[in-house]
Amino acid sequence: MDTTQFWEARAQRFAAAGEGLKAICSYAMPGFYNRAIDLTQRAAMKDLIRTIPRGAQVLEYGCGVGRWTREIARRGALVTAVDFSATMLNEARLRTVAENLADRCSFIQSDVTTLDLPERFDVVLGVTVLQHVLDDARLGETIARLARHLKPGGRMILVEAAPGGDRQSCETATFRARTLPYYLQKMRDAGLKVVLVRGVDPSPLKLWVVPRFKTWPRALALSALALATLISLPIDVLFARFLTRHSWHKIVVATAAGAPP
Repeated sequence: MDTTQFWEARAQRFAAAGEGLKAICSYAMPGFYNRAIDLTQRAAMKDLIRTIPRGAQVLEYGCGVGRWTREIARRGALVTAVDFSATMLNEARLRTVAENLADRCSFIQSDVTTLDLPERFDVVLGVTVLQHVLDDARLGETIARLARHLKPGGRMILVEAAPGGDRQSCETATFRARTLPYYLQKMRDAGLKVVLVRGVDPSPLKLWVVPRFKTWPRALALSALALATLISLPIDVLFARFLTRHSWHKIVVATAAGAPP
């Protein structure tokens, strides 16, 4: 099964269920773990989302079920949401309509690695998307492609797996973790100026449990994951920005050359 088929099958199975987190976070993990991921990411991104002004044009690639699409649209921005899964896009559209945000959102089916829109945007946002582009050369080209969608002075906001230590233990056939210097260099190669790097989830406990989750007896695995999640959540939410180097995921913000429009 290729990457597109994998995500479409996953969307068909999980996108409409509850908050749709199994479709976009970790489908193999229990619901409480995915809710913790969502809470941690929201805490880390909260102030960045708030700085997006009303009326700003935002491109969100890899939008999934539209959790960030709706969050940004609620604040008055105009969002173009892109995903290569038709099922993901349909679910995102339905959830947007249900929240009376459809007039601020448009949806486009496209692979981010070939995205080429005529519009230019104030903000380009992607949350844990590029880590699923497995080929290094293709990833570099994709970052450059995304940078070309920015207006002068526009911002690119990435959230990606970029651990400082072991990267292989949690990698899969559809996911690759790169180093932070790798992402920083690719963004600079694309003509962007990096202005902020911040951690998301510095607690190491979950990463010790997750690679072993499927190999342990079910009761032991659930108990260990629940304990690790319970301890990690306050650490991640309260101290992520102070423990960037230890964080598994990083937020990177970069700006395009030129004055803001």
